[in-house]
Amino acid sequence: MIVTTAGRTNLSMIQYAKQVSIELNIPFVSRNKHSIKELQHQLKEDVLVVGKDRLEIHFQHAGEPMFFHPNSAMFRVKRLIKGESDPLIESSELKLGDSFLDCTIGLGSDSIVASYAVGHLGKVMGIEGNKYLAYIVTKGLNSWESGQNDINRAMNRIQVVHMDHLSFLKECSDRSFDVVYFDPMFEETIDESNGLNGLRQLGIKSQITLETIDEAKRVAKSKIVLKDHWKSDRFKQLGFTVKKRKTAKFHFGTIKI
Repeated sequence: MIVTTAGRTNLSMIQYAKQVSIELNIPFVSRNKHSIKELQHQLKEDVLVVGKDRLEIHFQHAGEPMFFHPNSAMFRVKRLIKGESDPLIESSELKLGDSFLDCTIGLGSDSIVASYAVGHLGKVMGIEGNKYLAYIVTKGLNSWESGQNDINRAMNRIQVVHMDHLSFLKECSDRSFDVVYFDPMFEETIDESNGLNGLRQLGIKSQITLETIDEAKRVAKSKIVLKDHWKSDRFKQLGFTVKKRKTAKFHFGTIKI
């Protein structure tokens, strides 16, 4: 991975890109009017691009870059504001003041919804094993302007930790989170947008094992929740009770503590 600036750059953008290179310990490369493809061809590296409004990861063998975007969290939170339901909140039974550990935060959509649900008295922490994804999600959660204060505050409250989720769980105290949540990469493909497909390019395949679930049972006060494709056999293998949703491409499974 190298870091560079967008094509139309300025001094502040260059300074920010150099700061990113230091924080991630990756080389900064001046753009010098080269295209991203030219840089990839010359250096044989993925490219993190510092743009005016966002960070993007351009992969060598992918057409679309990956970047932070709230995605479905936008309309899901708006539904909650209107008093409507959300399948994650229903399954987890999250309420104001609760704590929520997202062991597979990805681009953070579910964590944003959870953060809104638990409010300013609650706590949401997201774990991400890939340092580049953890970095751009952290920056995105703190800088994205949704146009709605409730959503902005929900994003700002989320703490992202770059760590393997099993290692993190082992370091947690007993009963330290109300809900422990897993959303592993689906074995079946679901069409996605807004940079989500890039998750596969990073090779993030969060394996949820029986050991992981045993640790989650120790850490959770109330529930463990698993979101997975409707065809997945992980629910049965790991001991989750599934709430099936007609026509939905994914279901939620729960283990009550």
